[in-house]
Amino acid sequence: MENNYSEKPVDFIREIIRQDIASGRFGARVHTRFPPEPNGYLHIGHAKAIHLNFEIAKEFGGKCNLRFDDTNPAKEESEYVEAIKQDIKWLGYDWEDRLYFASDYFEKMYQYAIELIKKGKAYVCDLSPEEIREDRGTLTQPGKESPYRNRSVEENLELFKRMRNGEFPEGSRTLRAKIDMSSPNLNLRDPVMYRIIKKVPHYRTGNKWCIYPSYDWAHGLEDSIEGITHSLCSLEYENHRPLYDWFLDQLGLYHPRQIEFARLNMTYTVMSKRYLAELVERKIVNGWDDPRMPTLAGMRRAGYTPEAIRKFCKHIGVAKTDSVVDIELLEHFVREHLNKICQRKMVVINPLKLVIENYPEEKTEQLDAINNPENPEEGKRKIPFSRILFIERDDFMENPPEKFYRLAPGREVRLRYAYYVKCTQVVKDEKGDIKEIRCVYDPDSRNMYSDKKRSKAIIHWVSAIHCIDVEVRLYERLFLKKDPLDVPEGSDFTVNINPDSLKIVTGCKAEPSLADAKPNDRFQFERLGYFVCDPDSASGHIVFNRTVSLKDEWQKIKKFFSHP
Repeated sequence: MENNYSEKPVDFIREIIRQDIASGRFGARVHTRFPPEPNGYLHIGHAKAIHLNFEIAKEFGGKCNLRFDDTNPAKEESEYVEAIKQDIKWLGYDWEDRLYFASDYFEKMYQYAIELIKKGKAYVCDLSPEEIREDRGTLTQPGKESPYRNRSVEENLELFKRMRNGEFPEGSRTLRAKIDMSSPNLNLRDPVMYRIIKKVPHYRTGNKWCIYPSYDWAHGLEDSIEGITHSLCSLEYENHRPLYDWFLDQLGLYHPRQIEFARLNMTYTVMSKRYLAELVERKIVNGWDDPRMPTLAGMRRAGYTPEAIRKFCKHIGVAKTDSVVDIELLEHFVREHLNKICQRKMVVINPLKLVIENYPEEKTEQLDAINNPENPEEGKRKIPFSRILFIERDDFMENPPEKFYRLAPGREVRLRYAYYVKCTQVVKDEKGDIKEIRCVYDPDSRNMYSDKKRSKAIIHWVSAIHCIDVEVRLYERLFLKKDPLDVPEGSDFTVNINPDSLKIVTGCKAEPSLADAKPNDRFQFERLGYFVCDPDSASGHIVFNRTVSLKDEWQKIKKFFSHP
C-alpha cells in the first residue's frame, strides 16, 4: 500500500504520527483502535472518532482494530455490539479480522492483577463505594488511606481469589491499586481495579466471572496487549494517562502513545449515552434509531448518507480545545450530497384540488420530467397529467399579500413541467373552507423553455387520478435550545424538548413512480425537501421521512458572519 503521509500535516495528531514514523518509534508502525463500550448506540460524536482512527490507519498504511470495552455487564448487551458493527460498516470502514473484546482478556488481566498484588502494589479493600468516594479527598485536600491498605500480600492474594470465586456479596470488596492518596492527580489516589458484580451475567461470558475490571485498569492493558501504537482518546482521559502509564510501568509492559483530542459537541444535540438512553426509556423518542436522535442509526433512518457524515468529520478536523459545532454545518453536508444523488419527485403534502375546466375530461398526457438536473445521465421520466390535479394548499391564497407570487384568483402561474393555469373560481364548503379551485390552462404554454410569460412562480402538482397516497413524517429538531442542557434549576434537559419535533401527515399525494420506493431510497420532493423511504413502509403503505429541508441554513449563517 502506498503511503501519503509526506503531505502537509492537517492536524496535530497527524504531525505527531509523522514525527514518530520519522524517528522510527514503534518501528514506524501505525496501529490505532476504536474502543466503544457496548452500552448504547453510536452517535455523531463517535463518528468523529471512527473517522479519525480508521482514516489515520489508512493514510499511514497501518491497521485499526475494533474493540469492545465490555467490562460492565450491568449495562452492556449483544444488541449494542451488533448495532455498533453495523454503524461502522455503514460509515464505510472495515476492521477486517481485528475484532476484539475486553472480555477476551479477562484471564490475562486477572493474572496481571495478581502480579501487582505480589509486588505490594494492589490490595483488597472492604470500604463501600461511598466510603471510597468520601476518602478520596479533593483537588485541595489529600485523600485518606484505607484501613485495609496495609494488608499482607498473602492475605490480599487469598481475598482476591475468594472474590473471584464469588464468596463475597456484591459491592462488599474491591481490589485497589496502591499508589498515592496525596497525589494532586485524583486518578492516582488508589483507584479501584476490580469490583464484584454478581446479579447480572455478562452477555458474552455468562456467570464465569463475578469480578470485573474497571475501565481504568482495562484500558491501557488492552492497548498494550493489542500492540496499539497511537491510542487516540477524547480530552477527558488526559488526566487518566498517568494512571495507565503507572500500571504498564509496574508490570513492565509495552507502552502505546496516548494522544487526546477534543470530542464533538453540536448545537441542539445531547451527546451523552445516559441522556440518549433516557430519551429511549421514557419513550420521548421511538427507539435508538428515531430520526430525531443524533445516533448513527437515527441519522441513517433519517436519510443521512455516510459520505456526508465522513465529509463533515473531515471538515471539522481535530483540535485540543473543546468547541461547539453548529448542527447546520452537518445539515449542509447532508444537503450537498443529497442534491447530487437524489432523483426529483413531485409530492403534495397538504393537497388542494385543482380542476382545469378547459382540459378534456378523458385526456391524459405523459409529460417529461427531469430526474436529476445535477446528473443529466439519469435522464427523464414520464409523469401523468390530467384534468384534475392536486397542488399544495400553501401554493394558493384567496387574498394574497404583497410578494406572494403563487396562485391566487385571476392570477396565472406555471405548473412544473406542464402548462400555465389561471384561477377562475374558488369553491368552498358549507363551513367556508376552500375545497377546490377551478382554473383554465393555456394549451400553447407546455414548452417552458420557450417561455415568454416568465411567471414568478412555478408550483408542483400531481394528477388526482394517477397519484398514490403516502404517509410523510416531518421531523424537526428534538430540542428547542441550542444548548439542551441549559435548564432552570430543578429541571432536567427534557424541558427543552420540542413538542412539534414530529408531525405525521397521512393522505399525502405522490406521483405514481414512488409506488416502487424501497426502504432507504432517497429522493428530493420538489420544493419540499429531501426525503427517505422508511423501513415501516409496506405494500400499499409507503412512508417517507423528511431528512432536511431545501434551505441551507449554514450558507445563511456564513453569509451573516462574513459581513462586518
